[in-house]
Amino acid sequence: MANQQDTKLEVKQTFPLTIKRLGINGEGVGYFKKKVVFVPGALPGEEIVAEATKVQPKFSEAKIKKIRKASPHRIAPPCPVYEECGGCQLQHLRYSQQLVGKRDIVIQSMERYAKFPIESHQIRETIGMDDPWNYRNKSQFQVGLKDGNVIAGLYGLNSHNLIDLPNCMVQHPASNKVTSVVKRILKDLNISIYNERKKKGVIRTVITRVGFQTGEVQVVIVTNTDELPKKDLIVKAIKDQLPEVKSLVQNVNNKNTSLIFGEKTVHLGGEQVINETLGDLSYELSARTFFQLNPIQTVKLYDEVKKAAALTGREKVVDAYCGVGTIGLWLSESAKEVRGMDVIKESIKDARKNAERHNRKNVKYEVGKAEQILPKWIKEGWKPDVLIVDPPRTGCDAGLLQTILKVKPKKVIYVSCNPSTLAKDLQTLSKLYTVEYMQPVDMFPQTSHVECVALIELK
Repeated sequence: MANQQDTKLEVKQTFPLTIKRLGINGEGVGYFKKKVVFVPGALPGEEIVAEATKVQPKFSEAKIKKIRKASPHRIAPPCPVYEECGGCQLQHLRYSQQLVGKRDIVIQSMERYAKFPIESHQIRETIGMDDPWNYRNKSQFQVGLKDGNVIAGLYGLNSHNLIDLPNCMVQHPASNKVTSVVKRILKDLNISIYNERKKKGVIRTVITRVGFQTGEVQVVIVTNTDELPKKDLIVKAIKDQLPEVKSLVQNVNNKNTSLIFGEKTVHLGGEQVINETLGDLSYELSARTFFQLNPIQTVKLYDEVKKAAALTGREKVVDAYCGVGTIGLWLSESAKEVRGMDVIKESIKDARKNAERHNRKNVKYEVGKAEQILPKWIKEGWKPDVLIVDPPRTGCDAGLLQTILKVKPKKVIYVSCNPSTLAKDLQTLSKLYTVEYMQPVDMFPQTSHVECVALIELK
C-alpha cells in the first residue's frame, strides 16, 4: 500500500478507493486525495484496491487490483469476450441498476455543464427494455484472418487486435447468422481479405442490417478495390444459402481511414433497399441511410417526443437534423404542418419519398443547415410553434442555438444522444427557456450510452 502521506500518485501505485458513481463511459469514479480516478469495470458502492495506470494533472486512471467489497448489483457478464471486446461497458451490472446509473449520468452532466438549477424530479426514471439483448438492427464488423480462418468483429479495447464475434449478444440473431455464413462463403471461395498493416487485400468490412418487422436483411460488403473477385460466385452463394438477404451491395473504400464507407456503392443483387416499419409507418432503407439502431426503443423514444409536443392539430413544427424524416412523420398526423431540414442530400431524398409514401401532404423537406433555412422561412412569414432537434453527439450548431433564441418557438424538444452536449446547449438556451423535464431512454442496453428527450418551454 502507498503511504497515505504521499501527495502525488505514481503509475503502478496501489491504493484503496471507494467508488462513488458511474462515469459517462461506464467506468467507476472515485476520489483519491480529492482528485478524480476513473476505474473501468468498478461499480458504485464498491471498495477496491486500485492500481494507477495513467496519472494526469486533473485526473487519474486505474484498474481493479482487488475488490474488497463488491456491489450487490455486480453480476457475471454473459458474453465470453466481454472483457476484450469493449463494445459493451455495463454487462457486469444488473440491468435494473444500469437504468439507475444512466439517469445518474444525465444528472451529473447537468450539474457539471448547466449552471442553472435542475430539480431531481425534473429528470425522470430511465425507460428501459423488457428484454435488453439482441436489439441492434445493424452490425459493422471488420474482417480479418486468424489461423487461416476468416473472422469478423470489432477491434479490442484500446488495441488493434480484431476480436471475432460469431454470436454478438446485442445484435439481432439474423445479423449474427448472416455474418457467419458470409464469412464461410468468403473462406470457401478463397477471397482475399484486407490486411490493415500491409494495406493489401480486398474485403474490409461486412455490414448487415435487419428489418425487425419485415425479416428482410441487407448485406454490404466493403472492399479495398473496385473489383470484387469471383463476384458472381459470391452473389450466387449468398442467394442460395441466405434467402432472407433481400439486398446485396458492394461499397468501395480504398482510403487509409477509420471511416467504414467509401464514396462508391455498387448494387450486386436483389433490391436496392430493405423495408422496415416503426409503429404504422414504413421506411425504405438504402445502404447509406441513417436509421435508429434499436427499433423497439425507437418507438418509445418517438412516443416521448409526441407526448412532449402535445400537438392539437394547429401547430407548425420544425424537425431540424431530420435525417430520413422519422420524427417529423411520427408527429405529422397531429400537426398543421411539419418542415424538416438536413445537410445530407440523400436523407432529404429519402425523407420526401417517405412523406409521399404515407401521403402526408403537410410535410416538406429542404437540404441545408437549420440556422440558414429557419431565418429564410421566418422572412417568408412562416414561424414554428414547436422545434425539434435531434443533433449528432457534438450537439447543436452554435448558429442554430442563436437562431432558436431569435425565432423563439414556444416549445423546443431536444432529443440527445450525449448528456454532456445536451447540458451545454441547455445552458445557452436557458436565457429564454426553462427545462420542464428530461426523460432518459435506454436505446443501448449493456453500454454506457443514454438517450434523452428534454422538453423546454419559452419563459
